[in-house]
Amino acid sequence: MSYVPPFTITDEITSLIADIAEKVGHLTATAEQLPAPHLRKENRIKTIQSSLAIENNSLSIDQVTAILEGKRVLGSPNEIQEVKNAIDAYELLLELNPYKEKDLLKAHKLMMTDLVKENGCYRQGSVGVFDGQKCVHMAPPAQRVPLLMADLLDWVKKTKVHPLVSSCVFHYEFEFIHPFADGNGRMGRMWQTLLLMQWNPIFAWIPVETIVKEHQQDYYAAIAQSDSEANSSVFITFMLNCLKQALQEMQESNQKSNQKSNQKILAAMRRNPSVTIRELQDETGLSESGVKKVIRQLRANGFIQRIGGAKGGHWEIIKEDEA
Repeated sequence: MSYVPPFTITDEITSLIADIAEKVGHLTATAEQLPAPHLRKENRIKTIQSSLAIENNSLSIDQVTAILEGKRVLGSPNEIQEVKNAIDAYELLLELNPYKEKDLLKAHKLMMTDLVKENGCYRQGSVGVFDGQKCVHMAPPAQRVPLLMADLLDWVKKTKVHPLVSSCVFHYEFEFIHPFADGNGRMGRMWQTLLLMQWNPIFAWIPVETIVKEHQQDYYAAIAQSDSEANSSVFITFMLNCLKQALQEMQESNQKSNQKSNQKILAAMRRNPSVTIRELQDETGLSESGVKKVIRQLRANGFIQRIGGAKGGHWEIIKEDEA
């Protein structure tokens, strides 16, 4: 009989699934590009910085940004290496198959290159999770790891459980198995993102790790309570709440970004009624389709109108107040 991880879908979990699905639907329906290119970069940086900060990496958002841009950063060589590795691993996110063991090992190799000798392979020895001097979790014996991981990957691939739940279950079970000598936390969080992307690609750009970092002690407490109850429902509830909050913040960020784009385009049209789409792209940092979408919205809402054709025509501002 196939392995089924122990968990219970509570009323709270069902309610969270509905809330998250509604937010995802709204985000997907209201934008062609989620998020805008500059926000994608910002969110990826937040994801990497927060996930590593949970593992006690002290580098700031600004330092992680500088490393991503190839600039020199002063700091611990190990911490800088962690950031470079995470950047490389997340670059592969859109290419990885979350159900394939070889892809998991490939990602771990990238994530832990020059940090641990056992990169890209399962651990060979025993490992425990410690809170100070106290062992809060002793992982299964190393010889059982390949079979446990095979069972878990098989389950998450075949299960009919909602992806929001199954991705949380995978995350918890992954941390319970602790398959690697090091890097289990950052890999578990990354792999949950990868699983969620199979449901909706928007999750590639939602920095849920920032919310987990804000509630780091609750994160560990949820894992510990799920361990003691031999049921991951507490952890599922915690992670779904984090996802809900991250999506809410994404909505707010998109709204602010859209308002700024509207204002920039209107200002550019006031300065130069013959401004081109290309010039508006440079002004706003949006793609061609992004600029055209904003213009469609401004026209539909009665802020602007086009006088004349695409060549030789110009924009006329109908409403002088900003959108």
